[in-house]
Amino acid sequence: MKCYINTDTYKEIALKTQEELTDICREYGIKITDDIKNADIIFSIGGDGTFLESARVAESKEILGINCGTVGFLTEIHPKDIENTIKEILVENYHIEKRMMLEGEIIKSNGEKIKIPQALNEISISKNTFGVVRFDAIINDKLINSYTADGIIVSTPTGSTAYNLSCGGPIVEPTAEIITLTPIAPHTILNRSIVLSDESVVKIKITELRGDTKSYVLYDGNPIEIATGDIVEIRKSKNITKIIKLNNQSFIDTIRENIS
Repeated sequence: MKCYINTDTYKEIALKTQEELTDICREYGIKITDDIKNADIIFSIGGDGTFLESARVAESKEILGINCGTVGFLTEIHPKDIENTIKEILVENYHIEKRMMLEGEIIKSNGEKIKIPQALNEISISKNTFGVVRFDAIINDKLINSYTADGIIVSTPTGSTAYNLSCGGPIVEPTAEIITLTPIAPHTILNRSIVLSDESVVKIKITELRGDTKSYVLYDGNPIEIATGDIVEIRKSKNITKIIKLNNQSFIDTIRENIS
């Protein structure tokens, strides 16, 4: 077995955990590779942010999250449990939880297309500290609403407990296959989330940015600047995230522990 290790290098505990994992892998005959394409499994050491980064480059390889962060919706293994976890993986005593992802592109007003990398949590439209964004939300080529708002979140079920939840969106069972639209501080009566089929294609057309207002596409928090007239097209990705699960803790248990 070959593994690739992705670590949050800004956290001392994550770096220490990486050293411990490296020693354990050598002890149990697991080779560590620097080329993710050659890996059978990916170890993500850090918080949920590190896991999102791992999912983006995993190319549907299996990922195990080791929690050196805070909330840990995605990283369920504690550093002290690494050796026992390795033993369970070697005898294939685990199951895989599959999560849908999003992908998309920015269609500039001049026709140029910019690919948006795939995202496990969400692809959102946001702004800087000035003004508001005016945009049309279009579903399967049909206008659903025109918004004046701080932005909008297009979320996967996995992302429902992230930015979406902070903006009043619904909590969704993470293995479901739906897309949720949640406006961010809209200046409108229609301020509720909209739940869509995973086959839906979402287009957000930026209709106006006034003055010094700047707007961005954020794929799991990573920004790409957009301008008036741009169209952001978002759809379900062909790739999925495969999360290694060793315990039988349910989604409801996780919600109760992390949100209550």
